[in-house]
Amino acid sequence: MLRALLTGVAAGLIALAGTVSAETLRLSNWLPPSHPIVKDVMVPWKAAVEEATEGRVTVQILDAPLGPPHAHYDLAANGVADVTFSAQAYTPGRFKTAMLAELPFLGDSAEAVSVAYWQVFEERLAAAGEYAGVKVLGVFTHGPGHAFAKGRDLSSLDGIAGAKLRVGGGMANDVATALGAVPVQSPSSKAYELISGGVVDGILFPFESVTFFRLDGLLDQGFEVPGGLYNTSFFFVMNERRWNRLSEADQAAIDSVSGEALSRLAGKAWDEADAAGRSALEGQVELHVATEEQMEGLHQMLDPVIDAKLDEIATSGIDAKAALEDMKARIAAESE
Repeated sequence: MLRALLTGVAAGLIALAGTVSAETLRLSNWLPPSHPIVKDVMVPWKAAVEEATEGRVTVQILDAPLGPPHAHYDLAANGVADVTFSAQAYTPGRFKTAMLAELPFLGDSAEAVSVAYWQVFEERLAAAGEYAGVKVLGVFTHGPGHAFAKGRDLSSLDGIAGAKLRVGGGMANDVATALGAVPVQSPSSKAYELISGGVVDGILFPFESVTFFRLDGLLDQGFEVPGGLYNTSFFFVMNERRWNRLSEADQAAIDSVSGEALSRLAGKAWDEADAAGRSALEGQVELHVATEEQMEGLHQMLDPVIDAKLDEIATSGIDAKAALEDMKARIAAESE
């Protein structure tokens, strides 16, 4: 009987030790479960982490966010959440190097841009020290942004001039201004309300977002720009103290499914969502692709914006022009 009791106690201690050693990372999510970032990036990453660590680390994607989107970097840095993601543009002026990935004309594939962005981030941008208090698990962009409107002729650049366009901030705001439009900054979730209510004439969005936010029934014109008018950059980070508490083996396992792997996963997911969004617009939105002459006009208007942003990035101590050339070369290599 004593042997059985001791055996039972030992088994209980072993089970308890296993419970104590298990790590659960809380991921604060502010997007709907059906959004590509959640269902095609966060959920697969969660599964990949759990598989790579053989179940020693699990990820809990919270049902409700622990704060608004613009607060998510600080939520991770301060340890309120273990893992977070958001757009750097939601906190203007804080992440200057992220503007490199948001510049116009970078490329038509979010996967190519995102992978190149991560590589340049690791080798050049991280040195700026903008991500204090966190372990950067990945950076990526959405697909190239274009212009869409209701009741305006976008076959000409004149159709954009004077239009009130909803933007999310960051590069999109500067692009809209340079094109002669009036930027109206608001969350993506307000786009339907703003357009249907006549508050704005249109938006700057990637194809995916037009259909995701159900704007395809409101908009009737689109202006597609090869390489994109802008991108939006995202970060994916983990509290640094929480990271340091993990074993070296688990850190290595998580690294193996993060970084470039995560950036590629996110970019690929957005490319697929963009392709589906573009197909859904056929027959509903008259889409105009910028001509060579219009591209020349766009460069005249937007190249000064690019130059100004490079100067701003350079204040972080980064050789911005060299970083851009490096990134363009990597995007081209990824796009082959």
